[in-house]
Amino acid sequence: MNIFTTPWGDLGLTRYPEDPRDPLRAWDASDEYLLRRLEGETLDGTVVVVGDRWGALATALAALRPVQISDSHLTQQATRANLARNRTAAEADCVRLLSTRDTPPERIDVLLVRVPKSLALLEDQLQRLAPRLTGDTLVVGTGMVTEIHTSTLRLFERIVGPTRTSLAVKKARLIHCTPAPDRIGPAAVAEEPWPHSYTLPAGVGAMSGRQVTNHAGIFCADRLDIGTRFLLEHLPDRRGPLRVVDLGCGNGVVGTAVAVANPEAEVVFTDESFQAVASAEATFRANTGPSAKAAFVVGDALSGTERESADLVLNNPPFHTHRALTDSTSWRMFTGARGALRPGGELWVIGNRHLGYHVKLRRIFGNCETVASNPKFVVLRAVKRR
Repeated sequence: MNIFTTPWGDLGLTRYPEDPRDPLRAWDASDEYLLRRLEGETLDGTVVVVGDRWGALATALAALRPVQISDSHLTQQATRANLARNRTAAEADCVRLLSTRDTPPERIDVLLVRVPKSLALLEDQLQRLAPRLTGDTLVVGTGMVTEIHTSTLRLFERIVGPTRTSLAVKKARLIHCTPAPDRIGPAAVAEEPWPHSYTLPAGVGAMSGRQVTNHAGIFCADRLDIGTRFLLEHLPDRRGPLRVVDLGCGNGVVGTAVAVANPEAEVVFTDESFQAVASAEATFRANTGPSAKAAFVVGDALSGTERESADLVLNNPPFHTHRALTDSTSWRMFTGARGALRPGGELWVIGNRHLGYHVKLRRIFGNCETVASNPKFVVLRAVKRR
């Protein structure tokens, strides 16, 4: 746990799940910059915090009863844990946690935006929130210099109003935006470009020529990424009433391919992103019949899955959390998969060759086989022996 010094006091904050060995902090210079900017401001009315990565902003501003909007289940869990650690019970209960799929507050008086990695997600959220702004709403964005581009500022300008940036401090910047009367309020609602659908190419097994749906913020939202394509070309051929988990499902194309090829299968789609699970459900519904069996779960890897309940887990693990490279997510996914699999069950993983997932899988499962490989990717198979 690290101490975050703010105008509202010193806070002990951690990421989620908490790992004493993890040196990464639950905030950065852009969070510090934004909170210093707010010091001395009169923050009346409804305060909305968008994209707060580990709950640092919501925890610091808890006494203002803010609404936090996030696409991340892990962010929500981190916020709950950090509020419980640092705030009174009354303050912790006053922070309202919403996902990017939930209806935002009717009126927003202060809008604080932590710029996300995905420009599409920023566009989607600004369009959803602009009708709730007033001419007096204080709008401030924040991010590291490497996260704020000309395209970022153009989005604020186009959707909300005149925009300018601050000087850089500790490689962080602020975005100051003044709501324009013709771009805010219910009368200014624009047609949203999301979700976006596209047709898959031939040669990807059961999903050839089928539609995939992506909500804003999903990886490779306008095309099939080459790693997923390689996995689709080498999926296991299984038949019968199997329980299959698409772990880190993204838009759900892998789990849907299993359901199309094996109508008897029950597929569990799980991801920590609310946008991803919504995309997976849309993809599944568009390509399967009414009798197809599926569950859609927003959660941390397989932490909520019943032990020894799955026959097959399919996984394309991320190797970064926001902009930090880390293998902690893949470890949680692999160990969670082993616990969720029945004896004899299999975990299939697609990954870049250089990530060395075979080493982790051998440590966790005691075995690992290369199913397919090319110069960039490998498909690995590990079996739960006991």
